[in-house]
Amino acid sequence: MLKHAFIAAFSATLLVGTAHSADDLTQKPWDEIVAQAQQEGQVVWYNWFLQPRFREITKGFEEKYGIKVTIPDGTPDGNFNKFIAERERSEGDIDVMSVPGDRLAQFDPAAYFMGPLDFLPGFDKLRTEINGGDGKEYAVAFWGNQTGLAYDPTQVDEAKLPQTFDELTTWIKANPQGFAFNDPRGGGAGNAFIQSAVRGTTTQANLQANDYQAAWDWFAGNRNDYGFTSSNADSLTRLNGGEFQLVAAWEDHLAGLQQKGEVDKRMKFYIPKFGMPGGGNAIGIPANAKHKAAALVFVDWLTSAETQDLLAKEMGASPVNADSKGVPGGVPVEQRAFSTDWFSIKETDAIKAQFIEKVVLSE
Repeated sequence: MLKHAFIAAFSATLLVGTAHSADDLTQKPWDEIVAQAQQEGQVVWYNWFLQPRFREITKGFEEKYGIKVTIPDGTPDGNFNKFIAERERSEGDIDVMSVPGDRLAQFDPAAYFMGPLDFLPGFDKLRTEINGGDGKEYAVAFWGNQTGLAYDPTQVDEAKLPQTFDELTTWIKANPQGFAFNDPRGGGAGNAFIQSAVRGTTTQANLQANDYQAAWDWFAGNRNDYGFTSSNADSLTRLNGGEFQLVAAWEDHLAGLQQKGEVDKRMKFYIPKFGMPGGGNAIGIPANAKHKAAALVFVDWLTSAETQDLLAKEMGASPVNADSKGVPGGVPVEQRAFSTDWFSIKETDAIKAQFIEKVVLSE
């Protein structure tokens, strides 16, 4: 997650922008855009996560189009600082920029991304709305992620996996220290479970009043029966080691660790009926990108059903193209209906702060 203080400054900077068009590229036939992209010969993608893995995946794009892809090392804050600093330059170093979906709600994408992108060949299959944000046809989703519960099928009867929040409470009581989630300061899976607990224990009226005390009472009442880990990775490592049987997790994180052999492939993942949050990330093309045509071809390739299926297979990403098949061996399509939206950033901050104060620090 990006630091919210930084994002506030970032948003303020963006809101003063003016809309940018894709110059004359929007008027060109797609094959001419591809030809121009190949002449440009390179595209620079600023993406803050899984850079080594994406460098491997994008070799397929390089082989197909003869266009070199560069993915610099960088952090979320570092990437966005550069993004802002270059905003007034006639040409920037960033051709494609990754943005967390929820951050799209904090600025107007049309103010400084090239677009609209509705002329991309497969645009009608793409998502512009993800994780509470809307790219408004200037940014499109390229990565879907989903939280849920990872489990060891050799330790848990799959026919009796807890589905409702009451069932989870009963399961925790019957299997003390069999379930765990991580400190929300150590990763989003723990934050997701806390939000699910808030939804599962709090009335709608109290949610509207930002009164989450029922959730904090639930955590206090079950403290001796659940485990509390330091991070997303810590939860999965300890699941893999047999300490826990059921943990809050990211679908893509689990799949990635299994691909690398760090977590046994017998571990499975599901989205319970009580619901857990899902979201994702988007990409846009800065209006002052140096290699605009190459960037357009890259965005089209990255969001295509073929590449999305590859990301699902190799990295566990959730589908964001309507024609993509999803994660092979992953959760069934019907379980996707149990995915919930994250709370707003303001509510998320309040829930996390209260959890730390009333649950973690009160022990």
